[in-house]
Amino acid sequence: MYSRQESEYFRAKQKASRRICQGWVKPADLPSNAEIRDEIQSMARLYEGDRRNENLRDMRLEALRLMRILRRFRPRLIGSVLTGHVRQGSDIDVHLFSNSVDTVALVLDEEGLVYDVQRKLVRKHGEERVFTHIHIRDRFPFELTVYAADLAHYVFKSSVTGKAMERASVAELEQFLQREYPNVDLDEQLLAASEQVDRFQVYEALLLPLENVKQSPKYHPEGDALYHSLQVFDLARDELPYDEEFLLAALLHDVGKAIDAENHTAAALEALEDLITERTAWLIEHHMTAQRLLDGQLGARARRRLQENESYEELVLLARCDRHGRQSGVQAPELEEALDYIRELAINFG
Repeated sequence: MYSRQESEYFRAKQKASRRICQGWVKPADLPSNAEIRDEIQSMARLYEGDRRNENLRDMRLEALRLMRILRRFRPRLIGSVLTGHVRQGSDIDVHLFSNSVDTVALVLDEEGLVYDVQRKLVRKHGEERVFTHIHIRDRFPFELTVYAADLAHYVFKSSVTGKAMERASVAELEQFLQREYPNVDLDEQLLAASEQVDRFQVYEALLLPLENVKQSPKYHPEGDALYHSLQVFDLARDELPYDEEFLLAALLHDVGKAIDAENHTAAALEALEDLITERTAWLIEHHMTAQRLLDGQLGARARRRLQENESYEELVLLARCDRHGRQSGVQAPELEEALDYIRELAINFG
């Protein structure tokens, strides 16, 4: 459960009991959900250190910011962000109460948030229920569960303790944060958070126009620059699946072609300034030089300068992915999938 191979306590216990006991196990012999949660927290404290507490504070502030935006739907913060039992990749879980999911979606659209609506069928105790979840992709992932408006005062049970679920309204969360973080100016922090740019939305805005950038059939028989960029990303992901900086360079290396085709590298670096790390910028800056390197057309002095950088091997690898990502008709990931993959890396590994 810590590594998120399983998200449900019941399924995790079933799988563990089959592996350990290889047979039927009495439910009384299994650990309780609370015991499992506490062990997961021990692992989080061990592996995540002080960053876990910083993330918890920031997640609580982000929860308050969105809850204020959605105030009309009587939001209630629940789950690990409220109780403090967070770990890498934890969602911010919020209950909303509205008879119209479309109305909630309209507010999210007005805020420019990226989200998906999911309807999930759950069978429990012989009954079937459909739950509506809205997953928001932001600095931290949100899961909003939308219930009917008349359930705002319903007492939900916790899957961990079996007791009434802890939850907090906007006012209750404000009071809670003031007690927990007395030195934090909530309004100042929320204003700063609202002014922050979601870099993944900027990446998307820069990448989408590449679909209309048609390239020379001689060098790019695959067609448009977006299709090429997604192929390069996919090849890069096969090589270094956990290197966020390298994968961003692979995906974004040609964004300048929709801005200034004559000098697309400089245009890309200018557009991405402050949104990528120095290492990603270096990889993008030299990706065309690396093509000359592969062709044996780069002088010895220029090659030595590149080799002095600790990311030289990744630059050569990027050049190979760039060269091989020019195939007609091959399957490539959707842009949303590519961005979601890198966002997940950022959330889980900082």
